[in-house]
Amino acid sequence: MKLANVTKGFVAAAIATVLMSPAAFAEKVLRIQSVLPTTADEVVMLKAFGDDVAALTGGSLTIEVLPAGAVVGPRDIMDAVDAGLVEGGFAWTHYWGGKHVAANLFGAPVAGAGVGMDNIAFLSWFQFGGGKELYDRLWEEMGVNVKGFMLQPVGPEALGWFPRPIESMDDFRQMRFRAPPGMVGAAYAEIGVPAVAMGGGDILPALEKGTIDAAEWCCPKPDSVFGFQKVLKHYYLQGLHQVVVNADMYVNGDFYNSLTDLEKKALEVAANASLSKSMSYRIYENGKALKDLTDNHGVILEDTPADYFTEYMAAAKKSLESAAAENEFFAEVWQSQKDFADIAVPFWAGAQASNASLGKAHADTLK
Repeated sequence: MKLANVTKGFVAAAIATVLMSPAAFAEKVLRIQSVLPTTADEVVMLKAFGDDVAALTGGSLTIEVLPAGAVVGPRDIMDAVDAGLVEGGFAWTHYWGGKHVAANLFGAPVAGAGVGMDNIAFLSWFQFGGGKELYDRLWEEMGVNVKGFMLQPVGPEALGWFPRPIESMDDFRQMRFRAPPGMVGAAYAEIGVPAVAMGGGDILPALEKGTIDAAEWCCPKPDSVFGFQKVLKHYYLQGLHQVVVNADMYVNGDFYNSLTDLEKKALEVAANASLSKSMSYRIYENGKALKDLTDNHGVILEDTPADYFTEYMAAAKKSLESAAAENEFFAEVWQSQKDFADIAVPFWAGAQASNASLGKAHADTLK
């Protein structure tokens, strides 16, 4: 081989090495402040999303996850992203129901939007029933300079943790109960439950001090990470309040517009992958956690009283109807969900009935 060719080969290899190095591609960093501590399952999945984005962009866009309180308080995350104080935020969109009531229909449509949607049916509406187009309009309706990405669907969430069994709603109404903010918590207040909204990290100290008597957060794995089993032993899995709940990422609009088309597509593709991966992750992790709670921590699974379902659904529908009458965009989103449900829910509910019976038959053999 001629020396000139060898030299050219070394030069080409050196250039390729530089171009392929992470430092050469790590041109943009999307800092995302979460409303949760770094130990939360949601943050584990958020970091996996970030790994996908980095891989898809060859490292030109990387994501750094900041814990709750790193830049601003949890309640100020949306304003901070809007103002560009931090490039991104991570929370549940119903947290911003005070900015626009329709945020509730995307973050946690109370009682399955009153039309029987579970978390999988909700994703069908979001991806193929017109939901994403309405979601993209939400930020303008809210008046914030934000691009949103739905990342982590969960549901149904557990009704929650109690110090003793509740035989009826009359028992439930005797307890100060941590509930989510927005329409979900308002429906509890409507049926006489003293509902208190607070962040996840504040729940266990409030239970230990007796500030609240009972609480919900999410599901067996996240609940066990917060340690509720240390104080309360009666656990109710079946609830209506958050049959669907979605954790989302919010990106400052100016930062998003500065990205290349490839980087924007990488966020979209990784977000779609996250929708599936997070549900798969949750099923197994929650299963392991529930087994550990009942086998090793003295947690007793209880059946939710029948009058809870009738009372809560009635309150949820009343709240939905009131919001639709008062806000045009809310009414448009809810009508879209109702139109979708009229077509999809009869099929999906029928199919899920056999799935639930099949699963229960196996679960009963393990008791």
